[in-house]
Amino acid sequence: MDIRTIDARLSVSPQIRPEDVPAIAAAGYRTIICNRPDGEDAAQPPAAAIAAAAEAIGLAFTHLPVVPGQASDTDAALMANALANLLGPVLAYCRSGSRSEKLAAMAERRTGPETPGDFDIVIVGGGAAGIATAASTLRRNRDVKLAVIEPSDDHYYQPGWTMVGAGVFDAPFTHRREATLIPRGAEWIKVAVARFEPDANRVELADGRRIAYRVLVVCPGIKLDWDAIPGLAATLGRNGVTSNYRYDLAPYTNRLVRQFQGGTAIFSQPPMPIKCAGAPQKAMYLSCHRWEKTGILDAVDVQFHTAGAALFGVEAYIPALMDYVERYDIDLNFASQLVAIDGPARIATFEQRRGDDVTRVERHFDMIHVVPPQVAPDFIRSSPLSAPSGFVAVDEATLRHPAYPNIFSLGDACAAPNAKTAAAARKQAPVVAVNALAALAGKPPTADYDGYGSCPLTVESGKIVLAEFGYDGKLLPSFPSWLIDGTRPSRLSWLLKDTILPPVYWHGMLKGREWMVKPHPIDANG
Repeated sequence: MDIRTIDARLSVSPQIRPEDVPAIAAAGYRTIICNRPDGEDAAQPPAAAIAAAAEAIGLAFTHLPVVPGQASDTDAALMANALANLLGPVLAYCRSGSRSEKLAAMAERRTGPETPGDFDIVIVGGGAAGIATAASTLRRNRDVKLAVIEPSDDHYYQPGWTMVGAGVFDAPFTHRREATLIPRGAEWIKVAVARFEPDANRVELADGRRIAYRVLVVCPGIKLDWDAIPGLAATLGRNGVTSNYRYDLAPYTNRLVRQFQGGTAIFSQPPMPIKCAGAPQKAMYLSCHRWEKTGILDAVDVQFHTAGAALFGVEAYIPALMDYVERYDIDLNFASQLVAIDGPARIATFEQRRGDDVTRVERHFDMIHVVPPQVAPDFIRSSPLSAPSGFVAVDEATLRHPAYPNIFSLGDACAAPNAKTAAAARKQAPVVAVNALAALAGKPPTADYDGYGSCPLTVESGKIVLAEFGYDGKLLPSFPSWLIDGTRPSRLSWLLKDTILPPVYWHGMLKGREWMVKPHPIDANG
């Protein structure tokens, strides 16, 4: 290797290969910086391959790619930050070493205040996952320069919308102004993201600005695709068509159920993934319980149409749910997907699979609770960060992107195979905070996530089946079985949902208070 020493802290070299990394470590270097974009040369090993080789023997690695002849002030700022904060000595490389040397010289000459828009950590998304991660990060390190990119003025406690639809909560109880939730020390950039430039460590905003980062956290949520069902968008909020998946519609659910006097009530569930997979059933059970109490349940034909093949994805909770299906005399329709709706005519069309046969059936309704299909946001699906599913690709334990070691994702936009719930985001946020700070210091991830998610299945007013599980359906109860047996309906679980969880969300999770969700150290696995 042709290594040229610039000073006691920095050396530069031409392109290195994974097999060179042990010799680099033996020479005393503790950090490797790649200043070369991937794909410049067909024979060039990708940065991720060098990163993997470095991590395997304990070296830090950072990718700060620069196109030849196009080094900018932002690139110089990122290089200056890296050289100031990463463990030395540092070896930086590009095709010949010249680009790295020039960038180091630009970083050395750089004086005055930081370039506007340069951040240590940028978080895309100011929902539950984004605010919780920002708060957890800043509680650990107040000196981190952190930005939250979120275009909305409004923030919602979405798990509360089931309770709004049941008449338990008022809708405003679930709403706060976003400005009141941005953690102290974070900068709020109130613009949408247009696209990602991960090879340049930048995001482009809808207004054309480019924001540079050293570490990126992606958690913009999930897209509710109301237009995927023909006729649905035009009839929402009238003709007996409602959904607890929207703040303005949950009160309409409450009104429909309260005023219902009998007829056909349909509840639908689309194919996975969706946020809170139990929510379609929650609306149904709570509605049935109200009709039971008012004495009209016998006059209601309750139908549940789910695109799935089972009532719930974790078998341990199905027996308790089936007890309520039988109690409320619910007509279960599996592999039955809502594909069209005619609101004025009150006709819902379903595609039903029976083996290899697919047939369309029409069902009359007097009210229908619809859950829309859900997909990754467009700017995620079309980005270099996406997995085949369209969501952000991650290692399911560390929540780090497999190709970009300074990018993490969590929440509903993350491709990890966990349930998309607020409880999952609450558990993920401290893990990402710890691992993002480790990446900022040029270190590998130090915490892992077990897939935990929770779905409090409200089977009647006053009782909940508290489903808590992780990857592969492993049961992960938070409480001993003598206190709460999650596989059985419990009044204490209702108290948790009704009284305890809302303040835990607003005053715990969003403030970086990690009650019962402290990050699990990776080295504790052994």
